[in-house]
Amino acid sequence: MDFKKILSDQREELDNLDLSALVPRMEERQINLKSKLAQVIIGVRRSGKSTLCQKVLLESGVKFGYVNFDDENFIHLTPEQLNEIIETLYRLHGPLDYLFFDEIQNIHEVWPLFINRLLRQGKHLIITGSNANLLSGELATHLTGRYHQIENFPFSFMEYCNLRGVDTGSHSSLSRGLRQKALDEYLVKGGMPEIVNETEYASYIKGLVASIVTKDICKRHHIRNVEAIRQLANLVLDLSGQEIQTSELARKVEMSQPTVANYLQYLKEAYLIREVPIFSYKNLDRQKLRKYYAIDVAFMSNHDYAFGSPNFGWRLETVVALELMRRINPESDRLFYLKKHKNFEVDFVVVKSSRIDELIQVTYDFSNPSLKLRNRELMGLVKGAEAVGCDNLTLIIMEGSPSVETIQNKKINIVKAADWLLKLD
Repeated sequence: MDFKKILSDQREELDNLDLSALVPRMEERQINLKSKLAQVIIGVRRSGKSTLCQKVLLESGVKFGYVNFDDENFIHLTPEQLNEIIETLYRLHGPLDYLFFDEIQNIHEVWPLFINRLLRQGKHLIITGSNANLLSGELATHLTGRYHQIENFPFSFMEYCNLRGVDTGSHSSLSRGLRQKALDEYLVKGGMPEIVNETEYASYIKGLVASIVTKDICKRHHIRNVEAIRQLANLVLDLSGQEIQTSELARKVEMSQPTVANYLQYLKEAYLIREVPIFSYKNLDRQKLRKYYAIDVAFMSNHDYAFGSPNFGWRLETVVALELMRRINPESDRLFYLKKHKNFEVDFVVVKSSRIDELIQVTYDFSNPSLKLRNRELMGLVKGAEAVGCDNLTLIIMEGSPSVETIQNKKINIVKAADWLLKLD
């Protein structure tokens, strides 16, 4: 195999990246090039992991070697050929302290030992992968903590606005109106980097969902019944933001509960969905009841057998959920939802360092709320505050006016979604 030509072609493609066309990503600040730990960036396919790493490395000016293992030439690599690849990198670039391996999970069994050996040699490693099992399984076992995990999401609304040239700071009527327009678009198109400026995005997303199911799940876990897990994935994406029980899903898709539980785990590992468990001091409750959110709102309707017209309330809640996941510290913070039977429900409970920091409700249209809607959203927050002892209460709305309401001595901040997403006062 002509590794010199393959690696030269890959590096030429990388070096042609136009840095001026890229927007800053939140995850950039988390990559530590000075660390002796492997910097491992994981996330859903096509979310910009590779570009993120390329941007950081190119802007830093360090000398690095690059290998993209998502290449048909590397399907059946042997351990000896991995050594040959490293030798070829040195032949092309000279001494290297930084090595960037893209989609390394494609090498299958041998790559954890390969990475471990390079770390023992003192190499600085940056690794990307499209599977959470990259860390939770093989890599964690072999590296025993010698890695730093960075989760990469699709574009946030801030990043979406920056790429589209939308003013994110001015309080003029024009700027606020354009931000509202951008959020209208974002709730439909989502933030997958390759389609932000495209109008024909539906077929792209549909193909991406199919690729994740077949390549990142079925191929990896040797699942023969592709249609079964595709059916489950479509159903969970349709139910983004709604409470789901494994038993109910099993009934709907006519599978056993253990099979559904395994398939849900695979969907999470592939970063197609993220989960938010119910807030409870009982571990069994947290395991049994949870909500699942699509990793991007575009996945909620652009897939096989999608239900009818989009529900913008669920879409807004999904966007807020993903933004909260970006903002919290995964090592110390947690995200839950709170529900007390049919008495009340709170969309999000933000726990920081074992302390309940904030309760958040999300509703799309609060411009002329009915008594029923006010009771559901505002009284839900009040009852939630009394139940868990937290007085930091927020209602995020798309339509309506921002304000502060006091109910039963509980102050509730009502904020516009665009302002909250952009951290504007």
